Amino acid sequence: MQKILVHLTLRLHNFSYKLASRLAIQAEGGLHPKHRLMNYHQFFLDHVTSSDRVLDIGCGNGALAYDLAGKAARVTGIDLREKNRTAWTGRFSRPNLTYQVADATTFSPEERFDVVVLSNVLEHIEHRPAFLESIKRLAPLFLIRVPMIDRDWITLYKKGLGIEYRLDTTHFTEYTLDQFRYELEHAGLAIQTYSVQFGEIWAVVRLDSSNV
Repeated sequence: MQKILVHLTLRLHNFSYKLASRLAIQAEGGLHPKHRLMNYHQFFLDHVTSSDRVLDIGCGNGALAYDLAGKAARVTGIDLREKNRTAWTGRFSRPNLTYQVADATTFSPEERFDVVVLSNVLEHIEHRPAFLESIKRLAPLFLIRVPMIDRDWITLYKKGLGIEYRLDTTHFTEYTLDQFRYELEHAGLAIQTYSVQFGEIWAVVRLDSSNV
């Protein structure tokens, strides 16, 4: 009986987490409160300069790209979802900010950038080392944010019991630090600095000089 109750409670936890997120977005006027509470935009802003050309891959509604464009010289945001166009042309538009509907795994711009941003994007990509290998030519600096699987005990507990544990069912993975390093190394990239914040890895990544 206790095992049944545990499984039921953990599934209810998943349901309530998703419902709370949806309701919080509505209560916050359409923007998830994590942008405000986690203040993760500042991590990206701290690592761009006023002369940088920035590519924000998987930019979503454009909230982060908008803030980046307030500091950088020029920002390009790409995202797969057509529905984001409304936000791009309205709330999150700037003269030096352009958007494209594009698949990150096939996007191949001719121009080069100073910084590539991947904010909660890698986990949505199946073949991540190959993807990173394909885009590492685009810029000398990558700013990456990914969720960790060992962010709390309940996540690992769910996984051990065979219950859905991912923050998003479209995630192909959720990371340990070792896995993150491994995937970067296989793509010829290396962590310059990182921190763990809110159960996520926030990393400054560059081309691995040993492979140059």
